[in-house]
Amino acid sequence: MMNIGIIGYGKMGQIRADAIELSGKAQVHSIYEKNTLVENDFSIVKKSSEIIDDPKIHAVFICTPNYLNKPLTIQALEAGKHVFCEKPPAFNSNEVEEIIKAEKMSGKKLMYGFNHRHHGSIRHMKKIIDSKEYGKVLWMRGRYGKSVDNSFYDTWRAKKDLAGGGILLDQGIHMLDLFIMLGGVYDTVFSDVSNLFWNLEIEDNVFAIYKNTNTGVVASLHSTMTQWRHLFSLEVFLEKGYFVLNGLKTSSGTYGDEILSIAKNRTTAPAATWEDEEHITFHDNDSWASEVNHFIDAIQNDSPIQIGNSADALAVMKLIDRTYNNGV
Repeated sequence: MMNIGIIGYGKMGQIRADAIELSGKAQVHSIYEKNTLVENDFSIVKKSSEIIDDPKIHAVFICTPNYLNKPLTIQALEAGKHVFCEKPPAFNSNEVEEIIKAEKMSGKKLMYGFNHRHHGSIRHMKKIIDSKEYGKVLWMRGRYGKSVDNSFYDTWRAKKDLAGGGILLDQGIHMLDLFIMLGGVYDTVFSDVSNLFWNLEIEDNVFAIYKNTNTGVVASLHSTMTQWRHLFSLEVFLEKGYFVLNGLKTSSGTYGDEILSIAKNRTTAPAATWEDEEHITFHDNDSWASEVNHFIDAIQNDSPIQIGNSADALAVMKLIDRTYNNGV
């Protein structure tokens, strides 16, 4: 049985612990959390180094505030541990390249928590796109937003030195990762990064357009922290049909039901009708289990990380760098 240590036992650490225990392939050996711990049945250590340096631990899950992700990942890799780290991997792509050097030197598995790739609706879309049944992707539009209140000012996410950025690094990174997954690499970026309401040192809105000049695919993003009614919406239009995903099954339940609408072909020109659509509701969120199982299987079978590897992390962080710099 593989032993896993968890650094950071807040909401994400608890989600990961549950998925690890349910996998039947590994067990949580010990946890570290600097704040008050919720009730748990695991061995508790007083320092993160006690997990990283423990020879009985095979893999480390890093579920900490953003500023700790890079240093803890490198420390764990250098200590000979496999590493699963939450997003963002670092504050910029240069830092990710430093991590990749440590990864290559260690020979260990490194995976990042780009959890949305594991949702049933996204997997279904990806399968159809790869089949070429609907032709090639033409364009995508992603909107991802949430609302916060004044208590947000007191959290680490509101402080640039701890978070690295605002809503783009918090939520927008997931949508950009899906753009890359479904549409390839984007080499042209136009963006407006702004603070429309909260007046913090981090952005609360990002409007951006991305183009893959090799394929012609264009994707537009609105990532916002002033979406008073939480929203997840991803539209993918192809030559012979389209996908419209509204809602996302999450632990908070604030994004509504995860409903994927699919229309094959455009039927009678100029447009498909509502009756042409197939609607699939994904009632269960098995993304956490899928993600943890993928990581554990890669370690036990010595197979590559296919989803959420360091190359994926580098690609999305390069896109984020250019978004913050209006395409430069």
